[in-house]
Amino acid sequence: MKIINSPVQKVNFNNLEIFVKRDDLLNEDFSGNKARKFYYFLQQDFPHIKKVVSFGSNQSNAMYSLSVLSRLKGWEFVYYADHISSFLKQYPTGNYKHALKNGMKVLENKPLPETFDAETLFISEGGAVWEAEFGVKQLAFEIKEFAKANNIEKSEELEIFLPSGTGTTALFLQKNLPFKVLTCACVGDESYLKKQFLQLVLNEDLHPTILSASKKYHFGKLYEEFYLMYEKIKSETNIEFDLLYDPLGFMVLEKYLEENPKKRVLYIHQGGLLGNISMLERYARKPYFKFSNKKI
Repeated sequence: MKIINSPVQKVNFNNLEIFVKRDDLLNEDFSGNKARKFYYFLQQDFPHIKKVVSFGSNQSNAMYSLSVLSRLKGWEFVYYADHISSFLKQYPTGNYKHALKNGMKVLENKPLPETFDAETLFISEGGAVWEAEFGVKQLAFEIKEFAKANNIEKSEELEIFLPSGTGTTALFLQKNLPFKVLTCACVGDESYLKKQFLQLVLNEDLHPTILSASKKYHFGKLYEEFYLMYEKIKSETNIEFDLLYDPLGFMVLEKYLEENPKKRVLYIHQGGLLGNISMLERYARKPYFKFSNKKI
């Protein structure tokens, strides 16, 4: 299976024109930034590998993408998770449900082994590995081709924006692009994101530019402003975005564009829409969910 060149769509956000790189449309089963980060493992031959091991949250996008990768490769997939609620076990949903369908074996509250045998491929949480550059480099090439086709000749004429978890995609994009890459920290704070960058690329000149959010948000927690931004961008762009990363991403981008309205921005859609199933179920229990036409 090959990853197709995802289309770029011109949309209006906050009465400003931006471009959206539709990586959510890469492939029905293997899309978004995780498809880019795991593309190396999909394309290369690993004749000695029989099992993949990773860890993280029980609704991780990376977890689902690795389950797809393992299914396509015929590998066993073992995933370490700190906690899985009895409700989720009884009523699987979202990424967790579909990863199980792909054959994922979950080990709950078990220590992650310190070493692995030669038949096991270990992939760090969120795909924060050097092999991720292989697929992200292809994304960078597609962005340069888009710029060329649209007569964007100078590096200052376009900026790339995407929200970050580990920051791996943003980092390798900046390393392989002449354009400025902007990001924001969604999982940890800015110091966490900088540490993640340094683990993969020591040269700070090749690091993306981190934009700050107006306040501190806890990853995975439900916020009314996140849900309202999700509804706003869906209404204005006719595109559904992820509920974990993109609301904060667009809030940060909104502030940036208010201060820099003449900037031409390409927003990278990172997929993750399967995770919206469980997120919307959580939001449905909130009173503001019933008033989604409320203005921000």
